[in-house]
Amino acid sequence: MHPAFSVIFFTVSSGAGYGLLALIGALGALGMLPADKVFGLTAIVLALAAVTAGLLSSTFHLGHPERAWRAFSQWRSSWLSREGVASVITYGPAVALAAIWMWPEKFGQWGAAAGWASAVMAIVTVFCTAMIYRSLRTIHQWANGWVVPSYLVLGIATGLVWLNALLALFGAETYGISVATMWGLVAAVVVKILYWRFIDTTRHAATPESATGLGHIGKVRMLEGPHTEENYLMNEMGFRVARKHALKLRRIALIGGFLAAICAAGIGLSVEGPAEGALALLGAVLATAGTLVERWLFFAEARHVVTLYYGADRV
Repeated sequence: MHPAFSVIFFTVSSGAGYGLLALIGALGALGMLPADKVFGLTAIVLALAAVTAGLLSSTFHLGHPERAWRAFSQWRSSWLSREGVASVITYGPAVALAAIWMWPEKFGQWGAAAGWASAVMAIVTVFCTAMIYRSLRTIHQWANGWVVPSYLVLGIATGLVWLNALLALFGAETYGISVATMWGLVAAVVVKILYWRFIDTTRHAATPESATGLGHIGKVRMLEGPHTEENYLMNEMGFRVARKHALKLRRIALIGGFLAAICAAGIGLSVEGPAEGALALLGAVLATAGTLVERWLFFAEARHVVTLYYGADRV
């Protein structure tokens, strides 16, 4: 599939924002985060800013962005619509959580409820985003059991690195979150390696023979293309990334992004002061950059079964 930057940015930015919001909500409800008002407000604003930026960027890929509101009406059958509904609902408990953090003397009794509601809705929204791709059976690289775990794990991992950075920059205790960040990134590495192994070693059940209905005759091969020049289907659904480039980008995402971020978090455990904050922030930037590369590959390596009509021997 053609990797549209608007969709890549949307999935990465909103994933990190929802991951951060889920952690703020859950850990805040458990009393494991600083009660400092500035910290709480900064963390929630950062999470919602990332979510909002991602959601807005997703409309740039639409042919008619002004009609985006119509997607909300199809929630009974469309994961895209469910994602939109869930994303809007999430703003409610998130804003309430921010108000509670600012005025605990007035609304403190609702803190746990708002925190858990924010966490649950953030996870639900990321799940819906993943299911948009998981439900497309015509694309083997998406319609498999690794897509949803990948989105959820990467969302939590990127949320952890940004929460760790915020805590370090505010001079709060970071040991527990730093360790959790390292394990979260390790989980992201494992899930992505297993996902890549799956798409490298399996293929869609469709073949040129089944696509054309000529399998009973024998092996099908294309004599000439159905079009004399490139068209929309080939540009959007027939995009191909060279195998050597894909492997190189995978290494960049894993080593330059996730593993480097793990090292930054680990080194940060042994330092204090400005150096700790700088390392935590560096780790957050590296992990986010690695996720951007990973997400570009997620789209670039996906192949639609329609390409079988254009000479592809497998998808």
